[in-house]
Amino acid sequence: MSGYILRQEEKNYVLRSSQIDTLVQKGDSDAALLYLFLLRTENPPTPQELMRRLRWSELRLDAAERALQQMGLIDRPAEVKALEPAEERPAYSSADMAAFHEDPLFEALFTQVQEKLGKKLNSNDSQILANLYDCVGLPCDVIYLLLNHCLERAERKYGAGRKPTMRQIEKEGYYWARQGLFDQESAAQYLRDYEAKRGLTAQYMKVLGIGGRPPVVSEERYIRGWIDWGFDTDTVAMAYDKTVFYKKELNWRYLNGILRRWHENGWHSVAAVEQGEQQKPQKSAGHAEKNAWMRQYTKR
Repeated sequence: MSGYILRQEEKNYVLRSSQIDTLVQKGDSDAALLYLFLLRTENPPTPQELMRRLRWSELRLDAAERALQQMGLIDRPAEVKALEPAEERPAYSSADMAAFHEDPLFEALFTQVQEKLGKKLNSNDSQILANLYDCVGLPCDVIYLLLNHCLERAERKYGAGRKPTMRQIEKEGYYWARQGLFDQESAAQYLRDYEAKRGLTAQYMKVLGIGGRPPVVSEERYIRGWIDWGFDTDTVAMAYDKTVFYKKELNWRYLNGILRRWHENGWHSVAAVEQGEQQKPQKSAGHAEKNAWMRQYTKR
């Protein structure tokens, strides 16, 4: 392949083999592009400059930065506040909307959204669709996958014929953007993973004492996170038992805090948790110290 690389008399930039391996293994093209751009830039660029030069939305830049941070390739705070749909999204004028409709891809998407939802999009709905395409930065083919995903989820939850609102589609679109789903391949892989995990979700709901209904969106995301961390239902049941013992009820945030701490300690099975807890330094019998371990689960 060396014959395909044009080597001219210009400044060279060197990547270590470990950096290349990390980027290739992650398979995130946005993260790789951003890393190359940062390597090429002499002075630290502002987020606004990055968005302008790369022609990315803030959400797309945020997803790529988080991916690089998780790979240990850039120094960035691990905990970044997730961007949500703004109460006041950008207001597109009639001229702006006319320009969007001159784009054949957007016009085709607009028509498909109306057909799928079985209604004509009003002004607010049209603004939401334009926002997903323009500000959030999702391509039309990804928005179409997003739309069908939201339709299928609404029917499973509420019954045949039920449709999601554009506001619900927008919120899910922001979630996709935070996950870095800016191309059809990554979005399709996410949907395959989603379906694989959907069959497991009911088992986790059962150990939490919840039966007879599917999880709401927030509950579903907690459970999918636990699956991604590598927890089986027995370990989640153990964390649930601790949660109810101290909180007297199911508290999702508290339960997630317990599992997050176990994940950070590398304890993903009941045996690993029991062994890890036994090896922890013993505290004195003072009331405050006896309950100090609980505070680590409520810090996040």
